[in-house]
Amino acid sequence: MDAMRNINTKGRIALVTGAGSGIGRAVAKALGDAGWSVVLAGRHPEKLEETARALAGDTLLVRTDVSEPDDVDGLFAAVGERHGRLDLLFNNAGTFGPGGVPLEDLPYSAWRKVVDTNLTGTFLCAQAAFRLMKAQDPQGGRIINNGSVSAHAPRPDSVAYTATKHGMTGLTKSLSLDGRRYRIACGQIDIGNAATDMTERMRRGVPQANGELAVEPVMDVADVATTVLHMAELPLEANVQFATVLATGMPFVGRG
Repeated sequence: MDAMRNINTKGRIALVTGAGSGIGRAVAKALGDAGWSVVLAGRHPEKLEETARALAGDTLLVRTDVSEPDDVDGLFAAVGERHGRLDLLFNNAGTFGPGGVPLEDLPYSAWRKVVDTNLTGTFLCAQAAFRLMKAQDPQGGRIINNGSVSAHAPRPDSVAYTATKHGMTGLTKSLSLDGRRYRIACGQIDIGNAATDMTERMRRGVPQANGELAVEPVMDVADVATTVLHMAELPLEANVQFATVLATGMPFVGRG
């Protein structure tokens, strides 16, 4: 874990994991533009630097692998040292895992990598956020977990990713319940086909439940960021428990 710093300013403090690209970068930019001080966490410092250059205001860059407990401890120690508090955690870091691999052929190592990153990493960051938000004055804060429409319905050959996103929903509910006593609100955003590098394959065609290959519509990732910003800026007395934001024409609702 390495930390790289810019000049600090007072205000609301947000931490975004997986901030080096895609949804994480878009959300970090939206928060920065809205006046938040943003902590950028991710595995690739050069990608975090690219995100930081797109942000307005104060940033802190911390190289972090969320599946590693020591990295997560170091990340939150850096947040505490720099800012002394945390108002928002956007648990965004995740991986889809190998695509197109039938369940019976999925290596155990691939399963573990997806589970360790998507589910365990989210838990570790939420646990550390609880400790900080519980102890700070004023007490409380908000956690937003990046779920997926896969938290509702799977794609073919996506058992590890789908299992972790269903697990994310249970984690979100538990965090929301356990956080009440500390004024910690927790919600989840389930996203479908935001236009990022991870979903570029949607434009080329992806397998459907009926075995066919089909091109799927995508939406601007900035619309996801706008939704997260709305959730983030609610008073702690209000919470968006679950929000689903998806490309309007994607084959999800109904039978495709």
